[in-house]
Amino acid sequence: MKQKIVVMLFLSFFAVSAGAWAERFNNVPLVDANCAGKVKANPDAHTRACELQCQKAGLGIITADGNFLKFDAKGNAEAVQLLTKSTKADHLRVNVTGKVADGTLAVKSISMK
Repeated sequence: MKQKIVVMLFLSFFAVSAGAWAERFNNVPLVDANCAGKVKANPDAHTRACELQCQKAGLGIITADGNFLKFDAKGNAEAVQLLTKSTKADHLRVNVTGKVADGTLAVKSISMK
């Protein structure tokens, strides 16, 4: 009986841990969904002014493998705040932690690089 309880606790711990698992993206370009395809080759040249202008389309990141991950609503709002506070004109890079599901990144934390 004790052995079954230990096994059940062990399995439930991993189930909870797997649900809480998040990915980390460091020093990745922040871009808007409208321009993601156009600026993929050189995202660092994409301007803050354009991102703020196109923010309603949604913001996200271009990953190391060249894919665009759009932020969830919370992440989008936090990214807009970072852009608004930033004085950088371009080369907009962020560190992001979150969970990816169906091409969307549910942002847990984001900071400007």
